[in-house]
Amino acid sequence: MEVSAKTSGSQTGLRNPRARQRALAIGALPQAAALDEDPLAELKELLRTAGVATTGEVVQMRDQPDPDRYLGRGKLAEVKDAIKATGANLVACDDELAPRQERNLEAALDVPVIDRTAVILDIFADHAHSAEGKLQVELAQLEYNLARMRGLWTHLERLGAGRMDGGIGTRGPGESQIETDRRLARDRITALRRKLEHVEKGRETMRARREASAVPAVALAGYTNAGKSTLLNAMTGAGVSVGSRLFHTLDPTTRAYEHEGRRYLVTDTVGFIRKLPHQLVEALKATLEETRLADLIVHVVDASEDDEQRAGSIAAVNSVLEEMEAGDRPRLLVFNKIDLLDDAERRRVLVGRRDAVGISAETGEGLDELRNRIAVEFERTLEPMELLLPYSEGARLTELYELAGDLEREESAEGVLVHAKVPKALAHRFEEFSVNGRP
Repeated sequence: MEVSAKTSGSQTGLRNPRARQRALAIGALPQAAALDEDPLAELKELLRTAGVATTGEVVQMRDQPDPDRYLGRGKLAEVKDAIKATGANLVACDDELAPRQERNLEAALDVPVIDRTAVILDIFADHAHSAEGKLQVELAQLEYNLARMRGLWTHLERLGAGRMDGGIGTRGPGESQIETDRRLARDRITALRRKLEHVEKGRETMRARREASAVPAVALAGYTNAGKSTLLNAMTGAGVSVGSRLFHTLDPTTRAYEHEGRRYLVTDTVGFIRKLPHQLVEALKATLEETRLADLIVHVVDASEDDEQRAGSIAAVNSVLEEMEAGDRPRLLVFNKIDLLDDAERRRVLVGRRDAVGISAETGEGLDELRNRIAVEFERTLEPMELLLPYSEGARLTELYELAGDLEREESAEGVLVHAKVPKALAHRFEEFSVNGRP
């Protein structure tokens, strides 16, 4: 499946070689980006993940991209020269292009032009394995392509272009084909949304069961390729696939581990990047919901990045969490890959971050401290209760054993006196047996 702005949902999962593609990376960046060592590094890494070689790059410093051609006319001439010099047969843009910008760029450069969103969609299509993941990717692809369908039929529109009166008969067959395609695309989008709503209801049922059992839910969030899947394997023995490619994990995986007698659920989620397209956040809403509804978000950071990259990665993840309405969730910052740092670098990374944990998911260093910190975070969500349960309420006592931490019991003539720490969200279930002043 070649990277293309016209990727279709039916192509999901195809794995044709892409080695023939050689891209020239271009970007219109604000002046502040001039300080970056490699301002197009992420775009080039996305292209590498998609199987496309980057032959060179052209950057123009400007506050806003040109609304018609993305780059200025003079810079486009430089891009055209760079295409010839490097042998590129594709131009990749670091932003999402408006359909007009894409058409004008292709006309000016005489090579196919793709934008950042098209590359990400291609990678998502390649990495989606579950039925839900494929539905989400197809939905995002269709919504992205819907605004770009006009360009596909311009050769047919010319057949009706000579009639300028605007009356009956002025429509060429191309315009009719566009209308047909758009209607089919909208119908498919509606059908996909219905299917995803059905999937989401199933997820809600599973989440309700988890909440009823009061098993703490931890979501691993972070910049793509920060080591979340490796951490999930290290903590739970999940055995999920691990790779050094962007968006290697698209379908969420949930596994359990036990610590000091309590069971925890950990979910590995899709990685975030800078400028993650909004339609992808919307399309992946069901998947990202696991993060939004988690009791604790473990924000995994690649400690081996330089200070600027690391700060940018943290900011990008925080931005997406805010967009997902998960900014208020309890969060624990974890610096992974500290095995790649010497002692001085470790101290510098963790300086001023007393609440952060340094770990190596690869070697296991720091994992015991991480488990203890997760337990401490959940301890804050528990409410001490003193309960007197009649002997006839054996089922409620069993339920309490499943829910509560640090449970102590004493036998008495009236029943079983229990001292327990109960999740605050579920404390109301036992209020009728309370003897410690709760209403």
